[in-house]
Amino acid sequence: MSEQVPPAPPLPTGGVKEPSLAPESRPGYYGAWGGAFIPEVLHETFRELTAAFAAAQADPGFWQEYARLMATYSCRPTPLTYCENLTRHFGGARIFVKREDLNHTGAHKANNVLGQGLLVRRMGKTRVIAETGAGQHGVATATMAARFGYRCTIYMGAEDVDRQRPNVFWMQKLGAEVVPVIAGARTLKDAINEAFRDWVGRMDDTHYVMGTVCGPHPFPAMVAWFQSIIGREARGQVLAQAGRLPARVYACVGGGSNAMGIFQGFLDEPGVQLVGVEAGGRGLATGMHAARIAGGHGSPGVAQGYKTMFLQDADGQMRDTHSVAAGLDYVGVSPIIADLAGRGRVRMEAATDAEVLAALDLAMKREGIIPALESAHAFVQAFKEAGSLPPEEAVVICMSGRGDKDIFTIANAFDDPSWKRFIRKKGEAYAAE
Repeated sequence: MSEQVPPAPPLPTGGVKEPSLAPESRPGYYGAWGGAFIPEVLHETFRELTAAFAAAQADPGFWQEYARLMATYSCRPTPLTYCENLTRHFGGARIFVKREDLNHTGAHKANNVLGQGLLVRRMGKTRVIAETGAGQHGVATATMAARFGYRCTIYMGAEDVDRQRPNVFWMQKLGAEVVPVIAGARTLKDAINEAFRDWVGRMDDTHYVMGTVCGPHPFPAMVAWFQSIIGREARGQVLAQAGRLPARVYACVGGGSNAMGIFQGFLDEPGVQLVGVEAGGRGLATGMHAARIAGGHGSPGVAQGYKTMFLQDADGQMRDTHSVAAGLDYVGVSPIIADLAGRGRVRMEAATDAEVLAALDLAMKREGIIPALESAHAFVQAFKEAGSLPPEEAVVICMSGRGDKDIFTIANAFDDPSWKRFIRKKGEAYAAE
């Protein structure tokens, strides 16, 4: 199995490992973005975490152990699927999909979480906490905690608890405590705030399993390193199947973990365009979206321990966001993505809720695959552009997760009458008990 998992070379240059400033001068910065803006009480905890992560990176045996775990427990490598029907439908470049939906727990989140689980064991911690929006990171963290024997608490915005009930059910059944967060907009940013509050009071025995390439240093670098397994696999797979590197690689961007995962396989290839797709919600002109970079709606700010582009008002107050996809309505974006976009290495676009549902419908009916609503944002942009490329070219879409978690949201959006009848019948049966 170990031969199937690419080794872990140093992170590619051009955006991931201190591209603009030497590590000695400003560790944890990516151009103007990043850093560790943390209270004094957390300094020692972050010093310990930074040292543990650096030691793990320098130890070839750590990545080998991680690779074995991913191969035997998490179904890696995930396949790269050639979408023949969609390719024929659009009549342009060959469309390939990197199937992170087939990773254990149904999304790319397990890549990072299982890696951090090994790091927790090295540090001797016994409890893990995490934030979650769409619930996939929460399920992955609860799964990791069960696998390693850690106590686990998951913070989730109350709004997301309501719309991602299946994932809440599984987190609880896996043994995690799920804490609904009723503060603020009751979504992902509020869950992150509560997780940090917990960590301040439990630093000795607790590790915060950050789910995306955001937050204070070393979290962006750490999550990017574990997620790089996506891009390492995808690069070899597309060369083997298409005989060439792709013209473009597409990924949805909430915080940016799946995007950074697949982008790292191609960052040093200037001929490969990297395209991140944010949540356009009900349209950028409406203000009901989560597009920080596409359309220029974000502005520089410092929050939740790091500096990046946030959706905020003139007074620096964070705006409410909206997306049909719970995992994309975060108010900030990875400092690594902010740097790559600012330097033109990543092109940022936005997809509306309506476009996402249309792309989801097409992918289901043409290829028999069910992308998560988050992932469907990347499909939107690829579908817009694939037909304009010559047929010898290839494009790769990162399908960050599967859509079964979104069944309530999707059924409601499609106004499915049979689903409504089923829910009513179930509700009546429960009420009669």
